[in-house]
Amino acid sequence: MKKLIIIFIAALLLVACSRLTKENYDLLKLGMSQDEVQAIIGAPSNCSETLGTTSCIWGSEDGKHIKIIFLGDNATTFSNNGLK
Repeated sequence: MKKLIIIFIAALLLVACSRLTKENYDLLKLGMSQDEVQAIIGAPSNCSETLGTTSCIWGSEDGKHIKIIFLGDNATTFSNNGLK
Protein backbone atom coordinates (compact mmCIF):
# COMPACT_ATOMS: atom_id res chain seq x y z
CA MET A 1 0.00 0.00 0.00
CA LYS A 2 2.82 2.42 0.89
CA LYS A 3 4.47 1.70 -2.46
CA LEU A 4 1.23 2.54 -4.29
CA ILE A 5 0.98 5.90 -2.51
CA ILE A 6 4.57 6.78 -3.45
CA ILE A 7 3.90 5.89 -7.10
CA PHE A 8 0.73 8.00 -7.07
CA ILE A 9 2.55 11.03 -5.63
CA ALA A 10 5.38 10.67 -8.14
CA ALA A 11 2.85 10.51 -10.99
CA LEU A 12 1.15 13.68 -9.75
CA LEU A 13 4.47 15.52 -9.63
CA LEU A 14 5.30 14.46 -13.18
CA VAL A 15 1.91 15.61 -14.45
CA ALA A 16 2.32 18.99 -12.74
CA CYS A 17 5.80 19.45 -14.24
CA SER A 18 4.59 18.49 -17.71
CA ARG A 19 2.12 21.41 -17.61
CA LEU A 20 4.97 23.90 -17.18
CA THR A 21 5.60 24.42 -20.89
CA LYS A 22 6.06 27.46 -23.12
CA GLU A 23 2.89 26.44 -24.99
CA ASN A 24 0.80 26.52 -21.80
CA TYR A 25 2.46 29.75 -20.66
CA ASP A 26 1.43 31.34 -23.96
CA LEU A 27 -2.21 30.40 -23.24
CA LEU A 28 -2.25 32.54 -20.09
CA LYS A 29 -3.88 35.95 -20.49
CA LEU A 30 -4.16 39.08 -18.37
CA GLY A 31 -7.37 39.14 -16.36
CA MET A 32 -7.70 35.36 -16.04
CA SER A 33 -8.96 34.11 -12.70
CA GLN A 34 -6.84 31.79 -10.59
CA ASP A 35 -9.26 28.95 -11.45
CA GLU A 36 -8.79 29.60 -15.19
CA VAL A 37 -5.01 29.60 -14.77
CA GLN A 38 -5.14 26.37 -12.75
CA ALA A 39 -7.20 24.73 -15.50
CA ILE A 40 -4.21 25.29 -17.81
CA ILE A 41 -1.16 24.73 -15.59
CA GLY A 42 -2.55 22.98 -12.51
CA ALA A 43 -2.37 23.89 -8.84
CA PRO A 44 0.42 26.24 -7.74
CA SER A 45 3.36 25.00 -5.71
CA ASN A 46 3.20 28.04 -3.43
CA CYS A 47 1.11 31.22 -2.97
CA SER A 48 1.52 34.20 -0.69
CA GLU A 49 -0.74 37.18 -0.07
CA THR A 50 0.31 40.79 0.51
CA LEU A 51 -1.76 43.98 0.44
CA GLY A 52 -4.60 42.60 -1.70
CA THR A 53 -2.35 40.75 -4.14
CA THR A 54 -1.67 37.04 -4.37
CA SER A 55 1.65 35.85 -5.79
CA CYS A 56 1.74 32.22 -6.93
CA ILE A 57 4.56 30.06 -8.24
CA TRP A 58 4.22 26.87 -10.24
CA GLY A 59 7.41 24.81 -10.11
CA SER A 60 10.59 25.74 -8.26
CA GLU A 61 11.53 29.39 -7.82
CA ASP A 62 15.19 28.38 -8.20
CA GLY A 63 14.53 26.41 -11.39
CA LYS A 64 11.83 25.97 -14.02
CA HIS A 65 8.77 27.95 -12.97
CA ILE A 66 5.86 30.21 -13.81
CA LYS A 67 5.06 33.10 -11.46
CA ILE A 68 1.77 34.99 -11.60
CA ILE A 69 0.55 37.87 -9.49
CA PHE A 70 -3.20 38.23 -9.01
CA LEU A 71 -4.94 41.44 -7.98
CA GLY A 72 -8.25 40.37 -6.53
CA ASP A 73 -8.87 37.28 -8.65
CA ASN A 74 -7.40 38.66 -11.88
CA ALA A 75 -3.94 37.81 -13.24
CA THR A 76 -1.95 41.02 -13.65
CA THR A 77 1.71 39.98 -14.04
CA PHE A 78 3.35 36.90 -15.55
CA SER A 79 6.94 35.71 -15.57
CA ASN A 80 8.69 32.42 -16.26
CA ASN A 81 12.06 30.75 -16.15
CA GLY A 82 13.39 27.70 -17.95
CA LEU A 83 10.31 26.84 -20.01
CA LYS A 84 10.73 24.88 -23.23
